[in-house]
Amino acid sequence: MSERPVLLPYADPAFVADPFPLYRELREEGPVRRVVIAGGLEAFLVTRYEDALAALSDARLGSDARDASDIRLLRQLPEAERESMLSTMLRSDPPDHTRLRRLVSKAFTAHRVAGMRPRIQSLTDRLLDALTPAGQADLVADFALPLPVAVISELLGVPVDDRHDFQHWTDRMIRRGAEPPDPAVVGEAWQHMRAYVAGLIREKRTAPRDDLLSGLVTARDEEGRLSEDELVGMVFLLLAAGYLTTVNLIGGGIAMLLAHPRQLELLRSDPALLPGAIEEFLRYDGPVSPGIARFAREDVEIAGVRVPRGATVLIGSALADRDPARFPDPERLDITRRDSAHLAFGHGIHYCLGAPLARLEGEIAIGTALRRLPGLALAVPPEEVPWRPGGLRGPESLPVTFSPGG
Repeated sequence: MSERPVLLPYADPAFVADPFPLYRELREEGPVRRVVIAGGLEAFLVTRYEDALAALSDARLGSDARDASDIRLLRQLPEAERESMLSTMLRSDPPDHTRLRRLVSKAFTAHRVAGMRPRIQSLTDRLLDALTPAGQADLVADFALPLPVAVISELLGVPVDDRHDFQHWTDRMIRRGAEPPDPAVVGEAWQHMRAYVAGLIREKRTAPRDDLLSGLVTARDEEGRLSEDELVGMVFLLLAAGYLTTVNLIGGGIAMLLAHPRQLELLRSDPALLPGAIEEFLRYDGPVSPGIARFAREDVEIAGVRVPRGATVLIGSALADRDPARFPDPERLDITRRDSAHLAFGHGIHYCLGAPLARLEGEIAIGTALRRLPGLALAVPPEEVPWRPGGLRGPESLPVTFSPGG
């Protein structure tokens, strides 16, 4: 492949607000395009649905960043804490991935998640009770963020009062933009996070309870199925992944509806459309963009393009989910769409473990907000809504107005 790499311009506010025109160009130019992503890293971007689907299940494309030939990837992680940060399901391959995932999979089954509905509804109502008298709010800071943080905190057995601290550290560790992350900043945040997690682990060892974190400590101490680095990495991953993408699903879903008034009115008139609407939000503008990183463990050919061993492969789920070869009229938001085979949660062995929980939280949060916030509207022009740059996509804030006391 001889084409010059295309820069994904994360420093351009217009691209951050709406990357899809460029995504569409890249997809039309070819099934695999060389791109420059955040921090100046080069990657092979897979742009089309069928190729992305196949790549997500290709064992030759691994998740461990230590397989990458570009050493800048590892240098972005603090050396002292690198092992813990890489010892997670997200960055491991079989057999370690299989073992780690099995330890927590029971907590996220459809049946277990369905049993959480009353508690999630209660938390949702409590947040909206605090908002409704004012007639205005930032639906990210006041609603979309605290809800999934509270849910994952209760599931793990983490004090919800600590959420501001671990949110702050997580943001500093994973925030992405045009420039590479500062290893010193990442390292300091990780040290704080590791100390916090270590304190939680000590508490669970002393006084275990019926929560997921206590179960993981038991798996470490009594069953020997986790190393200490894996235990720390697992807790961090569950805390961070347990709320980050769901915040974007809730905030992004509401933002999409406010930008498409006919779809909003349709959903208000027929709440039974809500489950399908969640799938359409995920397809149309999901919380991961442009996609999922993998690393070639050997020379690989993708859609006729040779990808050398060690290359970073960016499987463009956000591009694939608007592929006209897979979805009719893909640039149109349509909450009645019946074909919902999107790749927003990935595919294969790394399919998002928390997908059932994210869907349920999205349904409850968005459905309840529409019911309890009559006259819901943006408080600023749509182009003034700030979006997160790269990697995890969603509005950073969502200022709205509504009729008080709903």
